[in-house]
Amino acid sequence: MCLSSLLHGQPMRAFSGDASVASDSGHKIKECVVEPDWPAPKKVRSIITLAQPLSGSSSVSPISGRPIHGYGHFNLALHVEDDQRKVMHNRQSLAAFTGIQNWQWLSQVHGAEVIQAAPSSQAPQADGCFTREPKLACAILTADCLPLLMCNEQGTQVAAVHAGWRGLSAGVVEQAVKQFDRQDRLLAYLGPAIGPLAFEIGPEVKQAFSHYPHIEAAFKRSVRLNHYFADLYVLAKQILNHLGVSSVYGGTECTYTSEHHFYSYRREAKTGRMASAIWFE
Repeated sequence: MCLSSLLHGQPMRAFSGDASVASDSGHKIKECVVEPDWPAPKKVRSIITLAQPLSGSSSVSPISGRPIHGYGHFNLALHVEDDQRKVMHNRQSLAAFTGIQNWQWLSQVHGAEVIQAAPSSQAPQADGCFTREPKLACAILTADCLPLLMCNEQGTQVAAVHAGWRGLSAGVVEQAVKQFDRQDRLLAYLGPAIGPLAFEIGPEVKQAFSHYPHIEAAFKRSVRLNHYFADLYVLAKQILNHLGVSSVYGGTECTYTSEHHFYSYRREAKTGRMASAIWFE
């Protein structure tokens, strides 16, 4: 079942992880992890974490029944002044649940660098990573910025990209696509980001995309003078399409308005981060 079904009251297929670690530290890991709905090859696996667990596999109500405040239940970011031991425990629990021990985490800087992932405890400065190695998870952290997951049709290479407006305008998507063979047919999934009705921006943001053709559809005028509402999903799709990537999925959620499920920096500056990750068996 797709991520959008999760938020529209439909039954959700939980990630089929290790049941022995599904219940951990007072919350159920399996109810904090969902699988994107896209036709990736069978050996490609991808996940998106939630800020707090659902109360059951057929319900959209969080256990607390309350909107997320602060770091919620399942923050995975070390840089947001949360308890470092708790964050590391969350990461270790996620690794155990997914059965993937090697993760490439990044120190994200809203830039355009995309690196080759390596099984290391280091978090190099970059905003995307890719791998051709099996069982190595490429992971990025977001709380309004767009998480972009990619793979080739053969399921032999995957990539994860942190794509806020700065990264998108700087060319982070282009850098990620460059890491794949030119002859490969690529698939892309747009994870949960701030939606087009919540992301109000000034003229400098719109101007940052002026070098892209046919980008006007991503901006709608606000009632505020010289302000616009920007659609990160449309921006990413336009860039991907321009690069020849036409198989693009996802792009239906809003982190800002889905206050029971996702962290949102714009909604609350002191908050955690969700992880979006991809690997292949």
